[in-house]
Amino acid sequence: MPTEPAWPPLRAAKQAMRREIKKRVAALDDQEKLRQSRVISQKLFQHPKYARCERIAVFLSMHDEVRTEEIIQDLFKHGKTCFMPKYLTQGTSNHMDMVKLTSMEDMMSLPLTSWNIRQPAAADNTREEALETGGLDLILMPGLGFDRNGNRLGRGKGFYDSYLERCMKHPKGKPYTIALAFREQLCQDIPVGDNDVLIDEVLCDVLD
Repeated sequence: MPTEPAWPPLRAAKQAMRREIKKRVAALDDQEKLRQSRVISQKLFQHPKYARCERIAVFLSMHDEVRTEEIIQDLFKHGKTCFMPKYLTQGTSNHMDMVKLTSMEDMMSLPLTSWNIRQPAAADNTREEALETGGLDLILMPGLGFDRNGNRLGRGKGFYDSYLERCMKHPKGKPYTIALAFREQLCQDIPVGDNDVLIDEVLCDVLD
């Protein structure tokens, strides 16, 4: 799968929207990001899908994303199986696995990447990968922008779209997908191409 659509008008529209959304999110102070993150976390904890699901993948948040530490703590508190992204970039190929986290201490022991997020070292091949075992019930999705139709604007690398395509080939099928978004990341319409996979739902700090 190409990391970004080859046709220029769509690529240009996506890049322009990325710049606009990044500007909006950058205007938020840390206190407001934390406030919205807590509201979104509470909405998730009360969500029937979250309550029923056992095998859940969650991103480790960057500075411009909804904070996920409280969610990860809740997963362990309720005995759910937690998976996190492991990004592998080799030349022009971008690949992502979802590997198992065992505890908050395990998470804090992971090395920091150049993106300033924690993930297992490239040589760490001992962790369970979700699709090699029981698949996933739920993926909590990051992204730059979202609309109410389930369209998602990522960062242009195609990690999640490729992974969801792999999920569809697993016997368990595609997991339910919930995006976690600041209200400033909501858009009227997200420009999408054939390779973009729809998400099921967006959780944010606004009335549904």
